[in-house]
Parts: sequence; structure tokens; C-alpha cells
Amino acid sequence: MATSPSPSPAEAYAVSRRRGKYPQLTRFAGEVSFEFDDFQVRGCEALEDGHGVLVCAPTGAGKTVVGEFAVHLALAEGRKCFYTTPIKALSNQKYTDLAARYGTDAVGLLTGDTSINGNAQVVVMTTEVLRNMLYAGSSAIPELGYVVMDEVHYLADRFRGAVWEEVILHLPEHVRVVGLSATVSNAEEFGEWLVEVRGDTAVVVDEHRPVPLWQHMLVGNQLLDLFAGQNEADPGEQLRINPSLLRRTQDLGRYAPAFGGPRGPRGGRRGAPQRGPRFRPPSRVDVVDRLDTAGLLPAIVFIFSRAGCEAAVAQCVRSGLRLNSPEQIDEVRRIVDERTADLPEGDLGVLGYWEWREALERGIAGHHAGLLPAFKETVEELFVRGLVKAVFATETLALGINMPARTVVLERLVKYNGEAHVDLTPGEYTQLTGRAGRRGIDVEGHAVVAWQPGVDPKAVAGLASTRTYPLRSSFRPGYNMAVNLVAQVGADAARDLLEQSFAQFQADRSVVGTARRIERNSEALKGYADAVTGDFDQMLEYVELRGKISAREKTLARQNTAARRAGTAESLEKLRKGDVIAVPAGRRAGLAVVVDPGLDPIREPRPVVVTEDRWSGPLSVADFPAPVAPLGRIRLPKHVELRSPKTRRDIASSLRNAGIETPGRQRRRTGTGDDAELASLRRALRAHPCHGLAEREANLRWVERYQRLVTETEQLERKVAATTHSLARAFDRILRLLGERGYLGPGTGEDRVTEHGRRLARLYSESDLLAAECIRHGVWSGLGPAELAAVVSTLVFEARRDTAGEPRLPGGAVPAAWQETGRLWVELTEDERRHRLERTREPDAGFAWPVYRWARGESLEKVLTAAETNGQELSAGDFVRWCRQVIDLLDQVRDVLGKADPVGGTAAEAVRALRRGVVAAGGA
Repeated sequence: MATSPSPSPAEAYAVSRRRGKYPQLTRFAGEVSFEFDDFQVRGCEALEDGHGVLVCAPTGAGKTVVGEFAVHLALAEGRKCFYTTPIKALSNQKYTDLAARYGTDAVGLLTGDTSINGNAQVVVMTTEVLRNMLYAGSSAIPELGYVVMDEVHYLADRFRGAVWEEVILHLPEHVRVVGLSATVSNAEEFGEWLVEVRGDTAVVVDEHRPVPLWQHMLVGNQLLDLFAGQNEADPGEQLRINPSLLRRTQDLGRYAPAFGGPRGPRGGRRGAPQRGPRFRPPSRVDVVDRLDTAGLLPAIVFIFSRAGCEAAVAQCVRSGLRLNSPEQIDEVRRIVDERTADLPEGDLGVLGYWEWREALERGIAGHHAGLLPAFKETVEELFVRGLVKAVFATETLALGINMPARTVVLERLVKYNGEAHVDLTPGEYTQLTGRAGRRGIDVEGHAVVAWQPGVDPKAVAGLASTRTYPLRSSFRPGYNMAVNLVAQVGADAARDLLEQSFAQFQADRSVVGTARRIERNSEALKGYADAVTGDFDQMLEYVELRGKISAREKTLARQNTAARRAGTAESLEKLRKGDVIAVPAGRRAGLAVVVDPGLDPIREPRPVVVTEDRWSGPLSVADFPAPVAPLGRIRLPKHVELRSPKTRRDIASSLRNAGIETPGRQRRRTGTGDDAELASLRRALRAHPCHGLAEREANLRWVERYQRLVTETEQLERKVAATTHSLARAFDRILRLLGERGYLGPGTGEDRVTEHGRRLARLYSESDLLAAECIRHGVWSGLGPAELAAVVSTLVFEARRDTAGEPRLPGGAVPAAWQETGRLWVELTEDERRHRLERTREPDAGFAWPVYRWARGESLEKVLTAAETNGQELSAGDFVRWCRQVIDLLDQVRDVLGKADPVGGTAAEAVRALRRGVVAAGGA
């Protein structure tokens, strides 16, 4: 039997010393089946020494070991430990892991809509739940010894990041914080801030991947290394692009006719031969088959499109691809049956259950935010068990879910961010490819980028080799935060707390360089002034006079343009059907007859005309340099069908035969010659002592540089002033708005928060103040349960920009409540604009009709079919996710008002009506 080599005397001494100094770490290490890495040991030792700890390490490196050691310490010390995660799915996963190790009596779960053993010694929760517990003064906080903040780099998230900083700042001093973060380049800066606000905190950074990651490009059916003969896993090694890859892609790039490129004259492609091998990118089936042949499955293929993921799964199934053995198929069926047992049988068809199940049996799946939660969790479990070999996913899979693979494939390096198609950043590339390489299973991981025309291997190499991913705070005070802070510590102490945020910490550091630039500019200004021969002040006065003349000329030009536009718009409003007018310039120049005045109560008129050459369409103010006067009239039919070519031809003929002549071309007038102020400035310039100087222009160039630098320096000084204490000033603006609206009154601390403010303090929503206003003004009074669900949904729903249809509202009392909600929103945003605050998002009625029908008891099939008929793309997964968010806000309304209140009671009824079928079925 093989024996392990004996440790050296030095190693044996280190182990025995550690056992004596770190007994809990020794006991914890004895419970696992693997050796700890150095960074894991250092993190655990810091914890047992009584320090907080920040651990930054690559995805899959095993940083959660340090978080789990905090759980071990809490249990050993008889203290509580809260393990927080950014998303419910990750909380569910962590709860399962910890409950399996320590038992369900010792471990609980709180995720907003799920509560299991919430008083346990160890509770897994989303970070928002802990934030709410801190504001509510939970009785569990005094017993709390440790808080693990998994994926703490989420504090950079634009929408939810503030929650992480709120928690870090609000936790009592005795609580030790364990931050677990992906690799960031400013870990030391983040650690310095933690030391400042939490006391002694050890920063443990490890950039070494336990499983080396190799980078490749798939060119056609060829899998080529991205780098040549070097170890990409070594961060310090200089990487060289594979010359074979460069030659291959350059060769293919020469044959532009096969796949696009700039066209030359006569439709050919410029600068490219007309013969050559035609490049065909491999199909998704070919990609999976190629990976399977190379032994690179299981794989995650990132596609960045829900529809693309679903299409890829369907293509693989249609092709007959099978990646599972008969035994594995039986195991898949067992797990699927177990995971989906709660789904109503009548909904399986509309959920696409049978197609989804067949793909899973073949070892293929999709994973995206629109997937039903129960489906998503099933895919995750099957993938971890090795029963799904290929997953086509959007980037949401990379956010914390524990689904490592042997290989990660990026189909494209561009993704849609909700507003535009943008290139992947190095940080996103690293996060996505970080899934490749399963610790303890794979010797190495593989990242594959599919090559296509336009993809430069050098750019891919840049993404793969960049190691700079700074963590930037997104923290900012909000309405709910403000009333909670005022109630707990008072406005003055709240300002001090905000000054301690990581956001302010970074902002203050950012102005150090700006202050140095101001100093350098001051020295340069002195040099510019010394370079001027003669009287500098007089030269400056002369330049300022020229500037005033230029500004006045521009003002007059703008005024003339505005006056002309207003006069033209007024003349267009007077046009009537049958009037003949002259279009002075452009492609439509000549005579035209008005067939529709195009009047609009809000916008400028856009008369619809037919021209002499039979063109028909609307004209605008921009088509006329001066007001328009009718040149005559012609008789038109009562109903003009402009879509008919014959009608347009007949009208054009009548116009040509009317005998009306086109007037001469109109000219624009500048109107600056008779302005008294401008004339006075010009006289002053000519009379100035500097006007006749021989070296005037040479000196003026120095003075103009001086002025430009003064302007730049003033901007920099304003930036420094705005950055210093910026969060406290934003907080004061929020307090003024809340005071005006009656959420804060005179007094201090909790006494200053009014009854309306106390309600706002318990509403945790992106539109928290708007929700409070709706309650305060009785907008939701008199609504039934389904109607309340519909109106409340407008505060949480946000349509995807690429799938938004025209919203349809239910009848009854909903339209009036929706209109009143919109009126309150307009008033609120006007106040926010006046106070220079970020605007509350506009309510969105896109989910009102589906949630209303569901609350009335209609089937899932009817609800989704109605949404599709109405032009909405609403997947079952999206429907469940939005329903649960509506339920979450309704729960808050019920808790704020109480069930005895008519609206609070209706909210409770609405929750019961919504929480059924797929919405109530398992899955987060």
C-alpha cells in the first residue's frame, strides 16, 4: 500500500505549532477531505485571532472555506452567524450545504419569500434581509458574532450595491465581518476602508487559480491555442499570441466576399480577391460535438440571448445529439420528477415541460433569467452531478451560482446591456471564463472563444490577460435609508456615517490628483501672465470684450432662430385642407397642396401634403426658413386616400393645372445689425487702447491660453468642492424634500420622523417614496385584491427594452388609480429635479394585465397567451419572478398598514390570490 511522504522537520514543527495556537482551525481542517491552500489558512487564522477578514481570490479558488470557518467558530463559541449572499438561488444553495453539514436544527434560511428556522444559530440570508433586520432593530443582532458577506464585490452593483455598505456600516462593533470577493485590483484600498470602519481587518489576496486555465479560439472546426507555449495561469508571465492562430485568421480574413466587408464599386468587395475558401462558422451542434470529441465536456456556452439559448437547445435536440447513457437518463428522470413535483399538471404544456425534459435526458439545457425557477434549479443540480453536459447560458449564470465546468465557450464578445450592444470588459470576460476548471475534478480548465470575421485574436488576448478589475462603490443615500438613519441616530450622526462610506472614501481619494493639477495650473497661469508684453490687465479686458461680442452674436442668432420657428409654426397652424403652398428648398421644393393640416395640441403642426411630383408625406417647421402663406386653393375630395397611387396622381395633376406660380427663393435674416447692445460693444472694442497695438495678436494668444486655463482650473475647483462631503450634501437634499412632503418634521432622532415617515422606513423598494405617497394619498383605497395587485405591479415591473409591448390596463377602478399614480410620480420627479436628486423610475403598467388575470384565478396558459396576443414577450420564468416581486411589495404594504386596515387587508388577500400554482411552487 502506498504511503505519503513524511513531512520535513520544519513542516512538522509548523503543523504542531498551528495545532497549539489554532485549535479550532485544526478541528475544522480535520473535518474536510482536502488540504487547505495558503490563502485559506491565512484567512482562517486571522479569524481565529479575532480579526475581520477580506478574502479576494479567483472564481473556484475555494474562498468560501473561510466563510464556512466563521460558521464553525460561531457554533463553537455559542454565537450566531449570518451568511449573506446577493441572490436567493445562492442562499438556497448555501443553506443546503450547511444544513447537510450541521443539521437542519442549527441552520436557517431567510430570503424574503422563504423563511425556514429563522431563529437558528446559523442563518443563510440575502443581504437585503440583514439590512432590514438592522433597521428594524432585530433581537438577534446582540447575539451575532460573525457575518459572512459572500460575493461582497456586489457593492459595485448599480442598483443593489448600496445594501452591502449599509450593512457594513450598521453592524455593531463586536461583529466580525468576513468579506469574500472575486479578484479585484484595489483589494488593498477596500481593505483600508474596512479597517477604518470595522477596525482590525486582515486582507488576504490570492491571484493563483487552483486549476490552470488555458485559452483557445475555435476557428471553424479547428481548436487553436490563443497563446504560444506559455503558462497562462502564471500572472507574471509575458504572453505571446499563437502565430498559427494569427496566420489562420488572417488567411480567412482576406476572403471578405464570403462573410461581408466594405463594398467597392459595382457591388464587389474592396481590396479582397474574389476566390478563396468560404468560411462557415460551426453550428452550435458542431461546437458541442467538437468539445465532446476533445474530451472538453461538460461545457457552458455563453450566448447572451435568451432566444439564442432556447434556439441552441432546440437545434441540438433536432440533430439527435445524445450525451447521456441510458443509466444517466434514468437518473435525470428521477431528479426531474422530484424537483418538479409541485408544478400543476395542467401547466406543464404551456411551460414547455416535455421539450425541456427531453433536452435534459439528452444532457443538454438552457439557463437564463427567463427560465422558471424550478427549471433553473433542476438544471443547476443536474449539471453539478454531471448529468447535463452542455448548458447554453446568458451571463446571469456567472453571478454566484456554483456551476463550474471543464470548458467555457464564448460565442460572441459583444452583449446587449439593456440599452446598446457593448463589448465585454476584461472583468466580465474573467468572471465568465472563471467557471472553467472544476477543483478536485479537472487538471485544467479551458476557455474557448468562437472566431468569426471581425474578431481580432489580439483583442481576445487583451481580454484574457488583463488583470485590472477595480472595485467601485455605487453607494448613495435613498429615501428609505434617510428616514431610518434619522430615526436611529439623528441627522448629524447620519451625515457622519455617510462620510464613512466606501463611496466617500474613494471620492476623497480621487480629488488628491485633481488638487495637484490645480497647483500646477496656478504655476502655469503665472507663466502665461509673465509672457505678455505690455499691460496684462488691459489685454485681459480686451479679450473679455471680444468674448462678450461673440456671446451676444450667438444669443441674437438663437433668438432669431426661435422667433422664426415660432412664426413659422403659427403660420402652419393656419393652413387648411386645399391650401397651396410653396416648399422653398430640399428634395420636396416646389408647389404642394395641404391634404391634412396635421394639427396637434402638444407638438408643432406637421401638415400632410401632396407635391407636383406626386410625393405625399408630412412637412415640419424645419422645412421652412420663414412663415408660410397660402398661394391659392384647389378643391379636394372629402375623403383623400393617400395610399392610392391614382389619388396622388390626380391631386398632383390638379395642382399643376391650377396655374399657381412658385415665388422666388426665401432668404434667412440674421437680424443682428440693429442691436444696440452689440453696436455698443463693437464701439468699445474699436476704442480700446489695445486695439491698435502692433503686437496685439501675439499677446492675445497668451491671454486666451490664460483664460482657457482659468476656466479649466475653476472647473477642477468645482469638482473638488462637489466631491468633498458629496454624500452628506445629497443626504441633506433628501431631508429637505422629505421635510417638505411631511415625512420628517421638527425635532431630532426618532421624534423627527412623522407617521408617514415611519411607513416609508418599512418600504424597501426601488420606488419606496412613490409607494409611500400612494398609501398616503389613498390611491389604493377601494381596490379589490386583483386590482391592487395590478396597480402595485406598476411600481416594481420594468419592461425589457427589447420586448416591451403597449401595456394594457384592466378595467374597473384600475385606470383611475393608475392615472393618480402617474400624477403623483410627475409631482415627485418635479420636486426631485428642484432638489437635484436622482429621479424615481417612471411606473410601468406592462405587467398590470397579466398579474390582474392571475390574481383573478385564470390559468397560466390563458395569462401568457393573453400577454402574447397583446404583443408582450413574457416567459413563464419572468412571470413568476415579477409575481414574486409584486407579492414582496404587497407583503410590505400589509405589514406597514396592518390587516385591520382596508388596504392592508386587501394586500393580504392579493398575496393569497397570487401565491398559487407555479408562483407558489418551489424555487427561488
